[in-house]
Amino acid sequence: MTDTEKLLWLKIRRKQLKGKTFYRQKPLGNYIVDFYCPSASLIIEIDGGQHFTAEGLIEDEKRDAYFIGMRIRVKRYSDREVLTQLNDVVEDIYRLL
Repeated sequence: MTDTEKLLWLKIRRKQLKGKTFYRQKPLGNYIVDFYCPSASLIIEIDGGQHFTAEGLIEDEKRDAYFIGMRIRVKRYSDREVLTQLNDVVEDIYRLL
């Protein structure tokens, strides 16, 4: 896990949000997702700089489409958002649950 992922993990682990369980670095199909909450059918991805390149954006679209086909929602946050607006990110995740 990246430092940013560790920071968010401290806020969502141990059923801290609505009593929901999150798994980290969870294999789903051919991918490994940053965080997954099965009871909410929700994936949380924390995107670093490589995700904002043309190639990264295309790959993320492909991944997201795969999960949407499985009826799993995908919510992406940038590293910067997590580092500078952690409380807002956690509140947003809370609303998605």
